[in-house]
Amino acid sequence: MATSPFKFLQEVREETRKVTWPSRKETMITTAMVFVMVAVASVFFLVADQILRLAVTFVLGIGS
Repeated sequence: MATSPFKFLQEVREETRKVTWPSRKETMITTAMVFVMVAVASVFFLVADQILRLAVTFVLGIGS
């Protein structure tokens, strides 16, 4: 069953009216949380990488 492009766009507009859009404050808080989590994850992986590097260097006896 094919739907015309015009009908499709009408249905899309109807559905977007039903969406509860976040406020500016909610968007800013969520964005800040994302940046904080990215920073935390970056530090975690930096530390994990350095620990693994030291372990591998020790086990293989490289760079003594």
